[in-house]
Amino acid sequence: MARSVYVLALGIFAMVTSEFVVAGLMPQMAEGLDATVPQVGYLITAFAVAMTVGGPFLTVALARLPPRTALLWLFAVFLVGNVLAALATDYVVMVVARVITGVAAQAFFGVAVSLGVQLARPEVRGRAIAVVMNGLMLGTLLGLPLSTLVGERFGWRAAFWAISGLALVAALATVLGVPRLERVAPAGGLRRELGVFRRPRLWLAMTTSTFVIGATFSAFSYLNPILTEVTGFATGTVPLLLIAYGGATVLGNTVVGRLADRYALPVLAVGLALNLLFLGGFALLADVPAPAVAFLLGIGLVGVTMNPAMVTRVQRAGNTSPLVNTVHSSFITTGVIIGSSLGGVAIERFGLRAPLWLGAVLAAAGLATVLPELVRSRDRAVAASGSAADPGSPRASGSQRGTAAAGCPGG
Repeated sequence: MARSVYVLALGIFAMVTSEFVVAGLMPQMAEGLDATVPQVGYLITAFAVAMTVGGPFLTVALARLPPRTALLWLFAVFLVGNVLAALATDYVVMVVARVITGVAAQAFFGVAVSLGVQLARPEVRGRAIAVVMNGLMLGTLLGLPLSTLVGERFGWRAAFWAISGLALVAALATVLGVPRLERVAPAGGLRRELGVFRRPRLWLAMTTSTFVIGATFSAFSYLNPILTEVTGFATGTVPLLLIAYGGATVLGNTVVGRLADRYALPVLAVGLALNLLFLGGFALLADVPAPAVAFLLGIGLVGVTMNPAMVTRVQRAGNTSPLVNTVHSSFITTGVIIGSSLGGVAIERFGLRAPLWLGAVLAAAGLATVLPELVRSRDRAVAASGSAADPGSPRASGSQRGTAAAGCPGG
């Protein structure tokens, strides 16, 4: 695996840490910005909406640049937003800052994943995606608690300054460690590149990703109150449980990355089925500590860790361009918005177990979008192998190629 792929993960780590920093510093930021805690919570939503809507447009604006140059420009935009956040004197300025950083972060994800694939050998592209996406997992595991610790000890503005410093380090590492590759322009220009979005299979694959992430974040967004008020853990225990959850995501992401190249569709189907089981089990037994922790770790293993399989499936349905990857990231972020927002509504109406049940429903919906394609893929594989077994078949000589192209179990 090229070392430069790990540098891309460092950049994503900085972006994800900035995305989640508000969650750990809500009371301090509310006081410093003369706002309410719910208003500060909306800053997370503003970041996510900016990612979903603005990221693809910024990707298109940078489409003519070589990938490394595009990443450096995105670091620059991100730093502008993050420094503005550190200097914000009121709530409105902070909203603007979060929008800027959100747009830059989404475009960065798309370009980084595309470049990671470009830097890797074809047979290990799934692993490359997993390495890049480990920046996301580590952002959850380490970035959030570390930025919260800095903010609590030195003030919430210090947390944004620390993230700015981290982004500068990642940008320097990108200059030194990522090779300067020329952009591979698609034949026919932007219009041809946009044409890929006419494929129904691509939209179906991205919709699956929305359900996968929505199912997970409907639970993840409310783990703290669930674990303290329903399961009965002390407040000081919850950070340790979240670190264990983060460790499970890193492990799961690594395993999925090794399987994604050959078995993207089966991995997604199994992952969604297991997540449905874990979310439902957690909802039923949330008041019993031992199974609650087991189900929590299970969700960590098979939730956001599906990213390498999701990305592989989307790239096969579309292509590996930054635009496809950025739009896919927007679908993923939409899942975050759906899961967290509907989870909050569900709590108000049905109590703290409701987001877990919601997650189970979203996982079931995601599974329903995968199974038909998985069955068709298996049918094509069987038909192709049957053709190869018949020596009189005029297609027998090409059956092996047909199996590889049409019947690959990875979809």
